[in-house]
Amino acid sequence: MDMNWKDVLESIQMAARSVGAEVASPWFYLQFGIILAAAGLAYAADTAIHARVDMSSLAMRWPLPLRHFARVMVKSASTAVFAVLMIISRIVMWHATWPSRSYLIAVSAKLALAWLVIRLVTSVIDNAFIVKTVSIAAWLVAALSIIGQLDWAADTLDAYAVVVGGLRLSPLLLIKAGALLIVALWLTNLAGNFAESRINRATDLTPSIQVLLVKIIRIGLMVTAIVIALGAVGINLSALAVFTGAAGVGIGLGLQKIVANFISGLILLVDKSVKPGDLVTIGDNSGRISAMKTRYISVAAGDGREFLIPNEDLVTQKVTNWTYTDKNTLVKIAFSTNYDANPRQVCKLAITTAAAHPRATKGWTPNCILTEFAEAGMKFSLTFWIADPDGMDNVKSDVMLSLWDAFKQEGIRVPYPVRELRIRGGALPVESVVEVSN
Repeated sequence: MDMNWKDVLESIQMAARSVGAEVASPWFYLQFGIILAAAGLAYAADTAIHARVDMSSLAMRWPLPLRHFARVMVKSASTAVFAVLMIISRIVMWHATWPSRSYLIAVSAKLALAWLVIRLVTSVIDNAFIVKTVSIAAWLVAALSIIGQLDWAADTLDAYAVVVGGLRLSPLLLIKAGALLIVALWLTNLAGNFAESRINRATDLTPSIQVLLVKIIRIGLMVTAIVIALGAVGINLSALAVFTGAAGVGIGLGLQKIVANFISGLILLVDKSVKPGDLVTIGDNSGRISAMKTRYISVAAGDGREFLIPNEDLVTQKVTNWTYTDKNTLVKIAFSTNYDANPRQVCKLAITTAAAHPRATKGWTPNCILTEFAEAGMKFSLTFWIADPDGMDNVKSDVMLSLWDAFKQEGIRVPYPVRELRIRGGALPVESVVEVSN
């Protein structure tokens, strides 16, 4: 680890003296007051603009780039107004007094403009977390550059270094590598989505071939992006041999499951087959995914229990995702009646009962069919749709109870088996009624 503490202390002392001299000047307080006043006016203007502008109909007839630019500017109205006020103040003070006496105003104007540009560039990204991370990081870099401290910050971050296997690792190198990896992986995702849309349109490819090609292209793009990003920051890939060797030894010593769960977690995050909030059934466990970790996912059962299921099981086993593409769920209820009932009347009664349930989807009419003439009676199947699979068992119970009440009211009986017992030495038939539990 190499670090010149003397240079760092001298830089801090110089910065402290510069700040002290600036604060001691009466022009500092004038600039600070102008900045506060401009911030207040910008906030008031932002409130007024958002109250009068309808974002859904803003610039609908404009070309797409101009419409996108207008909407970003309206969303960042406070920053735009603040930047304009700072530029006007800077011009006025530039001509009225010495340029150094409006230094803070110039810095504020540049910072506001930098934030506007960053917001415009990051507006094309859909992920809110990535937008926030990239925006803050880019604005910090812009701020250091505006105040002339970017080189000093870069040298300070590069001063701390650890050499491992011929590879020099410093905070600056890690930050550069992380930033390039984020950009490269984002571009990779865009390219992968474009390739996937093209492949899925190919009618001469089977679904399995389409999925295989998409997986190969995504993995290839990801590997290429990582290699390019690491090479761009000066990391020699041959220097990573010590890490790959250690990883191989670790896997050989019993880390196979950990590595398999980690890779499976990455696959699940990339292909988005499951995501937090999905209602899934894995084996005998059902519930909503509450969290996705690098080793496992947490499935909340709804009764206070949470199942921690390894990521590998989701990749290798059958998973039922009730909300993968559509939350609409088909509810099926099987029931029977005796042969004294009119099957058409039974179907009509079942359809009416299911349609009356408040969670039944109104756009799709329930359906009831006669499935079998069984020994004990006629068997029916009632199906209807609900908008969300949550509480499906409660919906089935409610409909079956309502159906039971309707049967009682119409005199329709549910069949039950009758047993005839013959006793040796006599001819007395004995009938016992046995209830069949559902």
